[in-house]
Formats: sequence, C-alpha cells, structure tokens
Amino acid sequence: MQLVHWPESGGGRQTLASDIEIADSFLAQARGLMFRRSLADDAALVFQFDSESKRDVHMLFVPFAIDALWLVDNEVVAKKRLQPWIGLGRAAAETLIELPAGAADEVAVGDRVALVD
Repeated sequence: MQLVHWPESGGGRQTLASDIEIADSFLAQARGLMFRRSLADDAALVFQFDSESKRDVHMLFVPFAIDALWLVDNEVVAKKRLQPWIGLGRAAAETLIELPAGAADEVAVGDRVALVD
C-alpha cells in the first residue's frame, strides 16, 4: 500500500509514503505519534473516520515536526506543519494523515491524496 499525491494543476502522481500505518482503533487514534522518537522518511500514519467532522492534532509528547493533511473525499482541504511539543492543528476531515516534516512540501489544498494498493 502507498500514499499517493496527484496535484490539482496536473502532472504525474507522486508517492508520499510507502510505509503506511493505519490508526484503526480508539487507542491507536488517541496515541497517534506520541512517545515515538521519529517517523521514517517514507512513513505515514493514517486516521480514517466514518464521516467528516472537525479533527484535532496536537503535538504533546511528539519530539519531532510533522506535516498534517486533512482530507475529504481524498481532496486536501487543509495542510499544516506542526512543530514538536507545541504544534496544534484543526480542520474538518474524514481522513487525517501525519507525515514527516517536509514530506508534503509539494502538496497543496485542492490536490488529491489517496491510499492505493
């Protein structure tokens, strides 16, 4: 499974991550990246929800920066670089993706991002 990015402006697809972890339980979603020392360059943590709602991301006990993407129907509706320990982000989404800082530099609001086999 890969996390793939298609720019709204056209152009080819880009693989953002190939080491995908799905936070598929309440505990995994609550823990997120807390207490980890790092996130591999080709890794992503993906939170999938049943419906669109406001989704918060905090960086408490996360000692490294990340890029966060909020998606609705695989379209990026918000993007934010979150700083270690103090970063906060919030947007409406049905999918939330956490990537290493810099991994989403080429991603813009309006682009499409999806998991593909």
